[in-house]
Amino acid sequence: MASIPTTSLNASSPPGPAPDLDMVWIPGGTFTMGSNDHYPEEAPAHPVTVGGFWIDRHQVTNAAFRRFVKATGYVTVAERAPNAADYPGALPEMLVPGSIVFTPPPGPVPLDNHYRWWQWVAGADWRHPDGPGSNLSGKERHPVLHVAWEDAEAYAAWAGKAIPTEAEWEHAARGGLEGKAFAWGDELAPKGKMLANYWQGQFPWQNLALDGYERTAPVGSFPPNGYGLYDMIGNAWEWTSDWYRDRHVPTHACCGPAHDPRGGVREESADPNDVAAIPRRVLKGGSFACAENYCQRYRPAARMHHPIDTGTNHISFRCIVRPATADDDRR
Repeated sequence: MASIPTTSLNASSPPGPAPDLDMVWIPGGTFTMGSNDHYPEEAPAHPVTVGGFWIDRHQVTNAAFRRFVKATGYVTVAERAPNAADYPGALPEMLVPGSIVFTPPPGPVPLDNHYRWWQWVAGADWRHPDGPGSNLSGKERHPVLHVAWEDAEAYAAWAGKAIPTEAEWEHAARGGLEGKAFAWGDELAPKGKMLANYWQGQFPWQNLALDGYERTAPVGSFPPNGYGLYDMIGNAWEWTSDWYRDRHVPTHACCGPAHDPRGGVREESADPNDVAAIPRRVLKGGSFACAENYCQRYRPAARMHHPIDTGTNHISFRCIVRPATADDDRR
């Protein structure tokens, strides 16, 4: 990829042509990140300043990911057998390639245990999103799924791009709207119109599919936000590069807005055999499995943690390119 001209962090105009045709320039600026009105991990709402950057117009598709695999021979985490030493006490039948698949129950169930609708399935991976016997026929324009953090990072490096920070992602998702609940305003379905792919009905068993899709939709199936970005809300969760904390940690009020925050702190367990403490990064955007009666995280401020070693059939990603700056080679 050609080098990108130096620019100021808050440039409203791109410093040159887009790195590729499917990327959109997001002007730098200050916005209110997080929310005090929803889930506790979104708080506190606080001002953040980010620099301008290019971002993929839509989630990385199966077709794009296939080109990456064909060019590099890359094998995703879900396609590899886990190392028994990394998962002490794991059942032998679990130490085979596979991933996690949404499997709705036949009727209502208590919502206090997600294992009632998520199952680890041997043979599930990006080529077989619903497990053995499924394939990508007709899904070339759907977001690639079952990508662990390592997979997203590998694709981004191959493409000459990066994975956005949580702040960059949220700034882009808001589409220039300040203080709105959704990427398009404060009403989830204005005049009954579905503006994103999320769950309608009683989760996890009754999917009315009023938006036209029971699972993922082809990218670009719903209107873009104010920056021209598609599916920043719903369809599939997206990886960010930030390590997860259960609250935002803004700078002190005396110091002004946090400036291009990134990374967070990787929290390690004191117990090397604690599989539940596998490091987690922040996911953003919600998915087809977010519903009004469960996980109302189809909002820019919403966030979720996820272990870096695991994909599911509702997690994808998109990439960014940051312009070079005089004092920061962040690309």
